[in-house]
Amino acid sequence: MNNLDSIFAFNRQFVCEHSYEPYRTTRYPDKRMVIVTCMDTRLTELLPKALNLRNGDAKMIKNAGGIVTQPFGNIARSVLIAIYELQADEVLIIGHRDCGMTGINPEHIVDSMLERGVSEHTVHTLRSSGIDLMRWLRGFNNLKESVENSVRIISNHPLLPAGVPVHGLIIDSETGELELVTDGYAALGNKPLMF
Repeated sequence: MNNLDSIFAFNRQFVCEHSYEPYRTTRYPDKRMVIVTCMDTRLTELLPKALNLRNGDAKMIKNAGGIVTQPFGNIARSVLIAIYELQADEVLIIGHRDCGMTGINPEHIVDSMLERGVSEHTVHTLRSSGIDLMRWLRGFNNLKESVENSVRIISNHPLLPAGVPVHGLIIDSETGELELVTDGYAALGNKPLMF
């Protein structure tokens, strides 16, 4: 049985037995927070447990590295939607130790693409169209600086409402231990939230 068949077989039983009941919640985060973090498989259950989060407590946005690369990209848009439409009023950027995006080699990724059937012509066309694949595929060399940069992009966003704290944290992907990189409350000067 392939993965998709296995998923559907389990899902039919899950629904029939009403196993979803303990997970019922609304679309609004109970702890009114939005988290940007990495898609690393080790964080799937570890991160929520380490933060004492249950289903429905926070909006989770995941990508490779938990990186916010630009103020008008998908990640920043999702953060703003969580704030303006889904009642989040706090942002956590959480990087993690031993991240696969640390020191990633964009040239190696492009080589892998070519080995797996993407044509040289496609890569050339993208490059000649002004798409900088090396920049787009780049990770980071310093985890703390990456988290600080993502916090800076969100906290300085021209569409972020005043008074929204943006925190930066690092989680150990083995133990779940947290390290504070940026205290969003302190950055606001402990000003009260204005909602």
